[in-house]
Amino acid sequence: MIETLKSGGLLMIPIIICGIIATFIIIERCIYFANIRKKDETLISNVNASLAVGDYEACGAACAQADTPMSQVIKKAIDSRRYEESDIRDLVEAEMDFVVPRFEHFLTPLGTIANIATLLGLLGTVTGNIKAFGVLGAGGSMGDPALLAGAIAEALVTTVAGLIVSIPSVIFHNYFVSRVNRRIVEMEAHVTSIVLKLTGRIK
Repeated sequence: MIETLKSGGLLMIPIIICGIIATFIIIERCIYFANIRKKDETLISNVNASLAVGDYEACGAACAQADTPMSQVIKKAIDSRRYEESDIRDLVEAEMDFVVPRFEHFLTPLGTIANIATLLGLLGTVTGNIKAFGVLGAGGSMGDPALLAGAIAEALVTTVAGLIVSIPSVIFHNYFVSRVNRRIVEMEAHVTSIVLKLTGRIK
């Protein structure tokens, strides 16, 4: 395995680095979204129960304990409960714009890695083929078989390595983008419901 990686040449170094970073991002985001989902489920249950009895202090405590983007927006709504409904909505929307980047953390680097890994693999293919043609041109009809095999191996190994890094990165990037969109929609729905309860529009 090590020899195969070595045959890919120097371009294997950035490809491997991209793979390590992508793996870290994927694991971190999977853990993050799993955690905030559990925390938000508990948060909504606690906040709704506290609002039913008018205990705003308990709502604030539940938000502080959850410490998620949704809890931050809900806390802003609860802290602004004495304002006009239009003002509450404006404050909530501003807070949503502020917390959404927490959902999107690391997604831009992951998408960049997906593109870079493919391009690095393609670059390895090109440089490997250039070396192969150089061997053929310098050695007559067949050239040095060992050098020719090394050049071809560089082209193939870097291509495969680039795709191995790129394909999961693309898949998980799209998956996380869909998770972000889903969390935003859920957050908007829950916060709207809480704002309506705070303004007395619903019980």
